[in-house]
Amino acid sequence: MKLLPLPTTSGMFERCPRFRILVIGKVGVGKSSLIDHVFGVGTNTTVAHDQRGKANIDTQFTSPHNDRLVLHDSKGFEPGEEDNLELVLDFIRRRKAMPDKDQLHAIWLCFQTPFAGGRFLETGAEEFLTCKRDGRLGDIPVIVVLTKYDMLVDDIELNLDDSTDGLSDEAIKELVKDKADVEIRDNCIIPLERFAGSDIPHATISTKADYKETLAGLIQLTEKRVSKHSTPEAGVMTSIAQRVDSGLKIQALIKVGKERYWKALRSGPSFKNCQMWDCLDVLHTDIVEVWNFRDPHKYLRSQEFRKLIIDMVDGTQVGPIADPDKTVTTGFSMVGTVASVLAGPAAPVVVPIAACVVFGAWVYDIYQTSDVVLQRFMAYIAHLALVSRTLFIVSESQEVTRRAIKLAVEVYLTSPMCGEVVIRIQDHIRQLKVLERRDGDTLNKIEEVVQFYKIDAAEISKHREKLHGHLVDESW
Repeated sequence: MKLLPLPTTSGMFERCPRFRILVIGKVGVGKSSLIDHVFGVGTNTTVAHDQRGKANIDTQFTSPHNDRLVLHDSKGFEPGEEDNLELVLDFIRRRKAMPDKDQLHAIWLCFQTPFAGGRFLETGAEEFLTCKRDGRLGDIPVIVVLTKYDMLVDDIELNLDDSTDGLSDEAIKELVKDKADVEIRDNCIIPLERFAGSDIPHATISTKADYKETLAGLIQLTEKRVSKHSTPEAGVMTSIAQRVDSGLKIQALIKVGKERYWKALRSGPSFKNCQMWDCLDVLHTDIVEVWNFRDPHKYLRSQEFRKLIIDMVDGTQVGPIADPDKTVTTGFSMVGTVASVLAGPAAPVVVPIAACVVFGAWVYDIYQTSDVVLQRFMAYIAHLALVSRTLFIVSESQEVTRRAIKLAVEVYLTSPMCGEVVIRIQDHIRQLKVLERRDGDTLNKIEEVVQFYKIDAAEISKHREKLHGHLVDESW
């Protein structure tokens, strides 16, 4: 009986099935909106809907829209409710004693960004931050989140004096930002540092449409702290659970690939007795899991989507396959092209993200005659990763539709970057001369290429309008 390779993500999810976060904040601070926007969970699943007295810190909030997140909610440290501090400290202590899969990974301590003269820290919050500074919370990352930053900006704009007359819109915007930074430093950061120390991580955010970069900054800061103080799986899971920063998804993809499969360019003995399509099907699962799309119909796992990517690879590759009938020692043969190899009745049409793994078992036998095949595999890695990135940006955490997938493929395929990616891969293949050198260089090239592609703001807006202009899905 043949033993199939398992996806890297299956073991990772067994050790760390979800990103687990505790969100602390007073009623009205905006916790629900924050969670909805960062993790794309929908409006009916999150924190106690900011209703006074409803939060129970041991309740595990989950969502069918994002099964890689589990949320715990705590009311803030209100005056007269000092006992909540002990409830929070007890919860942290209990979670710390649990198995790795049940560990708490991060805490967001939320405050509404205050205006000048407003009270910022209550006694309970001061004591909590002091506990963190003194090490009584252990290594659990605590990030202070200053919400509703847009309200501070609006207040400053309304109170500008006549000295701004004649300034350009950009100059006024920069002036307002500078004033807001001063107020945040004086009213928030200085009091924070008094109780938490100078290295307390903090982020100023708004969930309004014009401030999306603030949410990306918050999750980047969170991922950085979790990666530093928790298990490697927890850091990757932070990136997988979030839905605001495509760059973190790419970083997680690279970590998953290098953890096991991309290393197979140098060795890969675990794949020796497996058929090619078995390995590739497993790898496709990995990349879909990393992007963590809201995909209840599993369109991204479908044969139709896989064929779209294969057709893209076939349409952007040039050159003949050397020795196309070469029999491979691991039980499959290269016949013509990758597409023809995979098109047999027993094989799913798939060449997924880290497909270069299959070279590991037979690299020393045919590597010298399979540069075009390597080129195809690398192109598939890049194309699938970057189509996924386009879909991530355009769909905005909405449910994935076939229309959205086809639009993402079209946007990427017609972009100048698609051709540039192919050129970079072809140049890399031509430069490969020594086997020992090519293994490490190819890993680096894969990483370079999948981080290469970007879409500017105007393009994003145009394609989102095109997608959401027609709400009805369409067939493949």
